[in-house]
Amino acid sequence: MILVLNAGSSSLRCALFQPGADGPDWRAHVADIGNEPRLAVDGIARDDTLPPVGDHAKVARWLLGRLPAAPTAAGHRIVHGGIRYAVPLRLDGGVISELETLIPLAPAHQPQALACVRTVAETWPDLPQVACFDTAFHRTQDRLAQLYPLPRPLIDEDFVRFGFHGLSYAHIARICPQGRVLAAHLGHGASLCAIRDGRSVATTMGFTTLDGLMMGTRSGSVDPGLVLHLIRERGFTPDAVADLLNEKSGLLGVSGVSDDVRVLEASQAPEAREALDLFAYRIVREAGSLIAALGGLDTLVFTGGIGEHSNWVRAAVCRGLAFAGIALDADANTRDEAVIGHRSSIVEVRIVPADEEHEIAFLTEGLIQE
Repeated sequence: MILVLNAGSSSLRCALFQPGADGPDWRAHVADIGNEPRLAVDGIARDDTLPPVGDHAKVARWLLGRLPAAPTAAGHRIVHGGIRYAVPLRLDGGVISELETLIPLAPAHQPQALACVRTVAETWPDLPQVACFDTAFHRTQDRLAQLYPLPRPLIDEDFVRFGFHGLSYAHIARICPQGRVLAAHLGHGASLCAIRDGRSVATTMGFTTLDGLMMGTRSGSVDPGLVLHLIRERGFTPDAVADLLNEKSGLLGVSGVSDDVRVLEASQAPEAREALDLFAYRIVREAGSLIAALGGLDTLVFTGGIGEHSNWVRAAVCRGLAFAGIALDADANTRDEAVIGHRSSIVEVRIVPADEEHEIAFLTEGLIQE
């Protein structure tokens, strides 16, 4: 059995896979870690079993004690692998120490994942553990797609575009391995990826997960001069700017109502509608640049919580991308069907459920069998 741990900033997904299986034998999800954690097992909420209040390490230890079977290996989602780590690898003390140096580039995810690694090692000291990196999928990009126009010394120090959500995109690339694919991972964190014949060509996130699309509470791309203005003219500290752009912007900031698309769609507040309209507009605008990088488009894929469940967002994006030959089947879109493109659409339009855990299990199995 392969144990998969996928740590988010305030959540932890845990699953057990048989080698070669299409889906997990068992899975659990703990949300709202650090506040009032909630548990779901195999997709069913468990109000009768409350996870402990504490950090990721405490929740992971609690989950490991409730596994229905003992694992033979563990795979972890590690958000940041930097330039060096472009493939999955076995974890040891030296690798963990190097990954700790990347915490400043992913402070909301890297410490949580490494805490889970240590918890597994404490529970089963001899269990093989594998790191699967969110940044690795994008290392296939041409060098120009990864560069920022910065002074050469900074480029040589790896101040480049890393890209994220790579495990989600790798899963899509295995499902759609041929042609020019634009994948939209739309959730609380959101990004787009241009994929040609299974390889990442360009993506909207860059040096950090703050770049690119507008998100739940993250601003996405803003003028760097705006940041300088806030610091120089408005007296913001760097930490205050970081909090503003990461926690108080995006759908939450624009709407003043919520960072949840479901709440915004139900709201009558004009600010809620403007937030949704801006979210869709930014997706369309960034999508245009990635279609240019691909040299055209064969398939558009929606994934992630919003991408899979918001027919309003999908419809708004497809309307904006009609110039690229996209036509939506309104009924299929309303029913959240797997294929939602109209028969007249030049571009295939699909919904693919996000499955980072399956990708981690696939990569972990491949490595431990080598």
